[in-house]
Amino acid sequence: MHFGVDEAGKGPVLGSMFAACVRGDPEDLPDGVADSKRLSPARRDALDAAIRDACDVGVAEIPVARIDGEEDMNTLTVRAHAAAIDAGARDGDSGLCDAGDTSESRFARRVADACERAVDVTARHRADDDDPLVAAGSIVAKVARDDHVAQLAAEYGEVGSGYPSDATTREFLREYVTEHGTLPACARASWKTSEDVLAAAEQSALDQF
Repeated sequence: MHFGVDEAGKGPVLGSMFAACVRGDPEDLPDGVADSKRLSPARRDALDAAIRDACDVGVAEIPVARIDGEEDMNTLTVRAHAAAIDAGARDGDSGLCDAGDTSESRFARRVADACERAVDVTARHRADDDDPLVAAGSIVAKVARDDHVAQLAAEYGEVGSGYPSDATTREFLREYVTEHGTLPACARASWKTSEDVLAAAEQSALDQF
């Protein structure tokens, strides 16, 4: 049996990263499966439910505390793909990952080595564009990430998409730091955006004297 794996949420300054493994026959996938970035949120939600009905699915979460830890993002992406495979695949399966490294072969080798499952792993850049199982994985991972951001919004108020390029996200961080004097627990403190917000708040406090 084959599987496809992709991740979502590698670049945001807020919240967790997710990876998803979809295991099954590509012929069983619902019509319309494509790279999640090409689909509307409503379409992703509908396809996520249909994918879960048709295939085995495994999802892994890498929380902020691990992202701010000692491992770099390439290693954490490997860990996420491997954990999703362990959750969704079976011994003897083979599958394709969307490569999270400049070297496709190195990424595949590292993922396979990190898996507890005895699986055959290959990797390819932009695999979510042309492999249906990887595209399905991208949809499931993106829906998991979107649900996570919705939970953050329920806790903190409007947080935007969580990406550094999002003005709403940056404003949320500025207002939170101004009010509390520290970053929210959902922020990746090691990200430059977080560092810049803290530095600006500190400078503003100094300017008041």
